[in-house]
Amino acid sequence: MPRLIVHSYTISLDGYGAGPHQSLEAPLGEGAESLHAWLTGTRFFMRMTGRDGGTTGADNAFAEQGMANIGAYILGRNMFGPVRGPWPDESWRGWWGPNPPYHTPTFVLTHHARAPLVMEGGTTFHFVTDGIDAALDRARAAAGDRDIRLLGGAQTIRQYLLAGLVDEMQLAVSPVLLGSGESLFEGLDLPQLGYRASGYAAGERAAFMTVTRA
Repeated sequence: MPRLIVHSYTISLDGYGAGPHQSLEAPLGEGAESLHAWLTGTRFFMRMTGRDGGTTGADNAFAEQGMANIGAYILGRNMFGPVRGPWPDESWRGWWGPNPPYHTPTFVLTHHARAPLVMEGGTTFHFVTDGIDAALDRARAAAGDRDIRLLGGAQTIRQYLLAGLVDEMQLAVSPVLLGSGESLFEGLDLPQLGYRASGYAAGERAAFMTVTRA
């Protein structure tokens, strides 16, 4: 059975995955522009965005690992776009343009139905309205023997952690204090939920932590 993993998910030093007041103009929330500074200068990110150059150290290796052996993705609706409530139309097609970086079936958790959205490069967004278990079942069927990457946001990851469904998390801890926003761990007792800290590595611009289900 494929694993459900959270890889290359970035949190601030005080545990926030995004700042407050996410919007079209501030997709990561207010004050969170520097949260992903460890990633945006890497060779991996440069190539993903069609550019040359970039660093090749530990940060780059961590970013590359996050996309390896992925057969399906799950993400919350806020990570698909800024539209809230019922879909007014189907004009919003995601943050990444016509060719998103996923290149596999991608399952979006939402309360509002929408037809599958076929993009360039092999990405199809499927909009799942019947909860986290249904999304995971569909992702497992799509992934085959490869992993399923849970992208976020924080509230989506928290739901899967509370249900004990996440097999592994590899977190990038950025040396940034946000003070408020979308907290990943607030109110969660990870040891009680069956998780343990199992690894640490230092990058150039972030610290990388691994948490696994015991």
